[in-house]
Amino acid sequence: MAVGEVITNLAAAPVAKLSDIRLSANWMAAAGHPGEDENLYETVRAVGMELCPALGITIPVGKDSMSMKTVWEEDGGEQKSVTAPLSLIISGFAPVTDVDRTLTPQLATDAGDTDLILVDLAAGQNRLGGSALAQVYRQVGAVAPDLDDPEDIKAFFAVIQGLNADSKLLAYHDRSDGGLFVTLAEMSFAGHTGIDIKLDGLAEDASQFARELFNEELGAVIQVRREDTGFVLQQFSAAGLGDHTSVIGTVNQDDHIRYTFEGQSVISRPRADLQRLWAETSYRVQSLRDNADCAQEEFDNLLDSSDPGLHAELTFDLNDDVSAPYINTGARPRVAVLREQGVNGQVEMAAAFDRAGFESVDVHMSDLLSGRVSLEGFNSMVACGGFSYGDVLGAGEGWAKSILFNDRVRDQFAAFFNRQDTLALGVCNGCQMLSNLHELIPGSEGWPRFVRNQSEQFEARLVMAEVPASPSAFMEGMAGSRMPIAVAHGEGRVEFPAGTSADQLSDSELIALRYVDNRGEVTTRYPWNPNGSEAGITGVTTRDGRVTILMPHPERVFRTSQLSWHPADWGEDAPWIRMFRNARRWFS
Repeated sequence: MAVGEVITNLAAAPVAKLSDIRLSANWMAAAGHPGEDENLYETVRAVGMELCPALGITIPVGKDSMSMKTVWEEDGGEQKSVTAPLSLIISGFAPVTDVDRTLTPQLATDAGDTDLILVDLAAGQNRLGGSALAQVYRQVGAVAPDLDDPEDIKAFFAVIQGLNADSKLLAYHDRSDGGLFVTLAEMSFAGHTGIDIKLDGLAEDASQFARELFNEELGAVIQVRREDTGFVLQQFSAAGLGDHTSVIGTVNQDDHIRYTFEGQSVISRPRADLQRLWAETSYRVQSLRDNADCAQEEFDNLLDSSDPGLHAELTFDLNDDVSAPYINTGARPRVAVLREQGVNGQVEMAAAFDRAGFESVDVHMSDLLSGRVSLEGFNSMVACGGFSYGDVLGAGEGWAKSILFNDRVRDQFAAFFNRQDTLALGVCNGCQMLSNLHELIPGSEGWPRFVRNQSEQFEARLVMAEVPASPSAFMEGMAGSRMPIAVAHGEGRVEFPAGTSADQLSDSELIALRYVDNRGEVTTRYPWNPNGSEAGITGVTTRDGRVTILMPHPERVFRTSQLSWHPADWGEDAPWIRMFRNARRWFS
């Protein structure tokens, strides 16, 4: 099952052939415990010598944990022990032929009439052993799911790959934890749409509903256009999976999750109600572990069934490459891609500047501190993000002090910022660092510092951001645009020094970027504003626009394929490439 679920999961991505998948196996056993050595041998034989060779898949790497038993003595001399059961963790990876064709569970609501099709690789056996349902009733179950026929899963993988290549699939979700009911619910949640499911073809009577809906056998649910349903079913039938495949339902317009049997209602609940039930355990854990108010806000957001979700509204032409005329001249301004210990975003940042026509040069702080490299040779600089100094609290401030307390390097930065032919960008840790260099940066009066998120957690999300009007050279021509952007930081909440405020920054039009909700309104509500920053502020600029600092990561979303969600009509370039092209045009 561990191997099978890797395959049904990876099937959502375009992988040329099943044998391209490589596995990493983590075998965990209590060596020497009665019966466990034999069990381990049988497991290795079944997986490594029988199943994987039959599938044509190799296990080139792995890890053994053979000490899954601990023994200790209580104060009274009583000896106690805990033995972990034999376990196998399988991770899989494969080269992807076209990342833009990767399928997701998000149900399409704009594709006309569609059908939901279940592919059951267990041929109706519905084994419940080890399932979430069994655990709810404090049981283990007698018979667990299994991968019975390697040929079936090979055929399944080939058909899914072919249908995806032919653009016949709209959505895909493999069946796993929670069974078919949870699979369908998660597809409904992702698409923010209701579904109508008919159980007639799945069960002969009501006594079988639990087995049909909550078994965790191998399989998947796909969404196809109704005009393609016949062709899709024929493909599965030709592969010998016709008896395993059936149309079970479609999406609806009233945002309800509805199951019927012989015309009678079995389950009918608003999608938002079930989504809150689905999220409640996480919410309760989050309330205890994190900021309880933030947890409540995120949980309550699910009450809004009309939430439009992520969107994009651009005030510029996405296909207008404003840097193209200057790239064609062959001149490539040199940009210092600056990093410090632990920073990990420098390659993506260099790629974004390179795409826009710069020559990206890797510059480590040790290069500047030792004198091997000087900023005098650059007209542009970007301080990158990641986990500087292990992302400890105040890491950006520590980075800044390594500059401020070194006279030679401090003078280099001061001279760079005072030159009128330079541009500088700071992102994430680089944003924090530059904000702490404000005394060296002309026109940065009133800049905030960036402190711990109100949620008290590291936030890694795709959120909505708006570009307000500002003099930022990087944001020229983008004012009024709203689009998704990646965030990944633990300290992004703005904090203003005494005598300064968000209103003053706004009045001076020095806000370069701010968080908005899914309706485009500036917000402090979590998680649309993942930091709790006043007035949604997450980026600022100088009065002349030459230095801009942002907490989000535009370099992680300058290509459409980098985004986990994007409008279907976007091509290769995502809107955030415009920032880097603006910088190249500035040097014209």
